[in-house]
Amino acid sequence: MIRPLRTVIVNGSLHRPSRTQVLLDALRDSLNDHLALHVHHIELVNLLPELGAALSTDALPTDAQHAIKAIENADLLIVGTPIFRAGIPGLLKHLFDLIDMNALNGTPVLLAATGGSQRHALVIEHQLRPLFSFFQSLTLPIGVYATPEDIHDGVITSDALQQHIQRTINLAVPVLQGVQARLLQDTAVTQEQAA
Repeated sequence: MIRPLRTVIVNGSLHRPSRTQVLLDALRDSLNDHLALHVHHIELVNLLPELGAALSTDALPTDAQHAIKAIENADLLIVGTPIFRAGIPGLLKHLFDLIDMNALNGTPVLLAATGGSQRHALVIEHQLRPLFSFFQSLTLPIGVYATPEDIHDGVITSDALQQHIQRTINLAVPVLQGVQARLLQDTAVTQEQAA
């Protein structure tokens, strides 16, 4: 029996509500149409102000330490962030500075971002993808980017964005099915060894 993927959704927004959360929810729902997911949400805004002052995980409160462990133990990460002045929030980068550098090796990561205009769309390729390449993660083929014209009052109103989300999910699903199959195989091997 295939177990649900332990999916951790990281919202790098410092605001609530946020367009980034709307985009992340849409990605989660679209993926859930194809795969069984066990979802854990991490919102950066909930980790303030202690996160910014911490230089190690030992200095974090319990909730933030649990967030770090959830990220490190995920089968799948979905990471979304707003873009400010052509960059990701410093606190989101700091969160990943506290992640063990070997914990995300081979972990699939779906990247998403929101920004004020299309001028920021390449931040996914130039900042997020290199960050997860450092961790030797498997960044999924297409990132998803949205502007204020795509999301109104907490709802995706752009057909183009909806189509892009579906195209992204269609490319991600075969990879994630392979991850599920590998996890099933690893579980079977572990059970055989224990018997």
